[in-house]
Amino acid sequence: MENLPAMPPMPNPQAIQDAEHIKILVICHYVLAGITALGASIPIIHVAMGVMMLSGGFGASPGASAAELKMMGWMFVVMGGLFVVLGWALAICIFFAGKFLSERRRKTFVFVIACISCLNVPIGTVLGVFTLLVLERPSVKALFEGSNPGIGQFR
Repeated sequence: MENLPAMPPMPNPQAIQDAEHIKILVICHYVLAGITALGASIPIIHVAMGVMMLSGGFGASPGASAAELKMMGWMFVVMGGLFVVLGWALAICIFFAGKFLSERRRKTFVFVIACISCLNVPIGTVLGVFTLLVLERPSVKALFEGSNPGIGQFR
């Protein structure tokens, strides 16, 4: 009888389930990041309107002075720009949370972004709660602890 190679050990069912759940969460984080970036782009319309007010593209208003129109223009530009930048920053953070989740590192960052995602009703709430539930499993905690570099080390 020939020597047969040894059979590899059977994988732990919990490890298989953890890997599947993390894979689904990563995909959902990427999708939510895209949706958030798209939604955060809507105030670009307000920035464009503000620039038009500043450049005189709307013409003179019968009841408003040029100074009032300029003030409104700046308000549209600043507020619209602020909402765009903050929304894109949140989208980038959600994207990186998915990336770090797939790499099984930076658990605290992923945890914080999951908590912030809960404010994004309804999709972010569902994703945030499920991410928090998966992160709190002892087997998933062990995955993150095993792959984190020490303080001061870079990956």
